[in-house]
Amino acid sequence: MNTPAARPTHRRIRPFNTRDTYPEQNLDNDLCQAVVAGGVVYLRGQIGQDLDTRESVGVGDVKVQAHQAMRNISQLLEEAGSSLRDIVKVTVYLTDVRYREVVYRVMGEWLAGVYPVSTGLVVDALARPEWLVEIDAVAVLSAPEGVAR
Repeated sequence: MNTPAARPTHRRIRPFNTRDTYPEQNLDNDLCQAVVAGGVVYLRGQIGQDLDTRESVGVGDVKVQAHQAMRNISQLLEEAGSSLRDIVKVTVYLTDVRYREVVYRVMGEWLAGVYPVSTGLVVDALARPEWLVEIDAVAVLSAPEGVAR
């Protein structure tokens, strides 16, 4: 007997539409800040923007933007039932290679003792000219105590 496979359940955190996020651009995409699927939390790249107000913070200051990106990552992971300690991979996008040391020091403060793998890229630009750094992360949800993963 051939039974259809169970459809995986995904939990989407903070859905939004790009027409609201980028009103100056002619976009209409349904996205979200995070998706929890199969015990994994996938985060959208985070930048120097407040998650609640969508206001850019630290314009011109990569250190402030990196802290805001990490604050957003921490907040989204918490909303997903996870935490920074569950991060397994980060990808960092810099608009200038000279920002690398500052950004990695900030990430080091937030991720001390976590030991994720990391990829760093230097790009020409991010979605808005005032954004200098973008950090995305993938985390694996911790199994409840006594439950093997």
